[in-house]
Amino acid sequence: MDRNTFTGLFLIMVILGAAVFFMKPSEAEIKKEREKITADSLKKVGAKAAAQNKVETTPKQPDSAALKGPFGGNINGTAQISVLENENLKLTLTNLGGKIQSVEIKGEHTYGGKPLILFDGSDNKFGLNLNIDGKIVNTNNLYFTATQNAGNISMRANYSGDKYIEFSYSLKPKGNNVDFNINLNGLNQVIQGNNISLNWEATLLEQEKSAKKEQEHSGPYFKYVEKTPDHLSLHKDEKVELKEGKIEWFSFKEHFFSAVLIPQTAFEKGNLEVKVSTEPGKIKWYGANMQLPFSQLATQSYPMTFYFGDNKFSTLKEQGHELEKQVDMGYWPLKYINRFVVLPVFNLLESFGWGYGLIILVLTILLKLAMSPLTYKSYISMAKMRILKPEMDEIKAKVGEDNPTLLQQEYLKLYKKVGVNPLGGCLPMLLQLPFVMAFFFFFPNLFELRGESFLWMKDLSTYDDFIKFGFNVPFIGDHLSLMCILMTISTLIYTYFNNQISGATGQMKYIGYIMPIIFLGVLNSYPSGLNYYYFLANMLTFLQQFLIRRMVNDEKIHAILQENKTKPQAEKKKSKFQARLDEYMRAQQQAQAQQKNKK
Repeated sequence: MDRNTFTGLFLIMVILGAAVFFMKPSEAEIKKEREKITADSLKKVGAKAAAQNKVETTPKQPDSAALKGPFGGNINGTAQISVLENENLKLTLTNLGGKIQSVEIKGEHTYGGKPLILFDGSDNKFGLNLNIDGKIVNTNNLYFTATQNAGNISMRANYSGDKYIEFSYSLKPKGNNVDFNINLNGLNQVIQGNNISLNWEATLLEQEKSAKKEQEHSGPYFKYVEKTPDHLSLHKDEKVELKEGKIEWFSFKEHFFSAVLIPQTAFEKGNLEVKVSTEPGKIKWYGANMQLPFSQLATQSYPMTFYFGDNKFSTLKEQGHELEKQVDMGYWPLKYINRFVVLPVFNLLESFGWGYGLIILVLTILLKLAMSPLTYKSYISMAKMRILKPEMDEIKAKVGEDNPTLLQQEYLKLYKKVGVNPLGGCLPMLLQLPFVMAFFFFFPNLFELRGESFLWMKDLSTYDDFIKFGFNVPFIGDHLSLMCILMTISTLIYTYFNNQISGATGQMKYIGYIMPIIFLGVLNSYPSGLNYYYFLANMLTFLQQFLIRRMVNDEKIHAILQENKTKPQAEKKKSKFQARLDEYMRAQQQAQAQQKNKK
């Protein structure tokens, strides 16, 4: 280090030392500064301690259940909707109750051409009734939190922490089934009892032309496990307790559409109720309360399936569980004729892609061909009675009408001589009657005819109001169906020719004319497809009788009857009727002999 550098550093040190000495604070200033620092420190420490004390002494916020009762945090909220849809269904769900609010069946329309919606609005309720702390909580009144993924919507209502109820809805890309699952998590210490109740209420909306006819075919159906499906009244209000066994499924059925709930584990018991609606646009109100077993497990689920769709027999049969028996095929034996004879033939004809007017025509022809042997036998029997009528008139003139018992005996002797069964014409007709009556149930419940037109008939599943009155006429209604009129006229003509064949007289002759008039009033509001079938059946019967008359010679029949008179009794083949006839005549003779002995 050189002299100049050393001299500079020395001078700097002297200046710094002088500055420290002369600028040093006095004792009073040091004391004052210390007091200020201490006060600031105490203030900061006090604020921190106060904050810590506040956190520790403020009570924790209790669960919403403790503040407002069970699921208290879900009592208030804002209604929001979510949409779940596929190729066949559009479901609108609401977070209020976590339920399906409305169901639209795609590809189908009401008679007026509007989208077909099964149910909608506040009339639809769905939820669980839970016994919590002695109070019944209905989840239909709770606001759920919705979470939506592709094809799935989850609705959750929290009780507290990890305790919650979850409704899960899942819809595949195609189909009318909705997978539904109820999840109860952590509620085993909350819910009291060994079961929970599922409540579903819905008002099904009008879809068809005639609300009255739609109501007559609508009602709640149900099925006990290992039993045949049954239903409540279709015509009046009714409530039924279901206690005869576990319940496999139940449905809210309309004429051509249904809403069905099928649990994976059968309901323990329940009740169903139906009320006929008087409000325009609504058909019936349905209510169901079903019991589900609750095993007090920490986690418990109830998988189920909704079916929202049409009542086509084949579609319901594919669902299993005998759902197809919701389609009314008639009483025994009519339902077996429709299910195992008529329906298979109809489906076969439908597979050819023909129009339904042509299908009904071919179906009628096939039925008439199958019944032609009975028709022929009936015609021959009636022809025999007609040919015998002159001889019967002679007997009547000889015996008189004052002794009907004796007159009847003489008639029976004549029948026995000529080998004629007076009931031979009726029996073949009675055998055909179940097939005629089977169609009375088949066509009104056939979904395939819905919306199908033919000629002037816009919808074969309902009546054609060719003439509209604008007011109600007793026994007829507010319209006249042209097809029903044609059917009635053809029946009157058929009755006339039938009387000519059978030789009917007296009251029997006129009763045949009264029945078609009665059926005009009855069938006027029935499907035009049914009246079309009856019209075709009459026309084909005319054709059959015309052909049979060309084939049958009355003179030849008369000769055979006269020849039978000359044959000894031993040579005559005795029919069951003749055997019963002989027995009847013997009984009559014995009764007359006993009366003479008493006298």
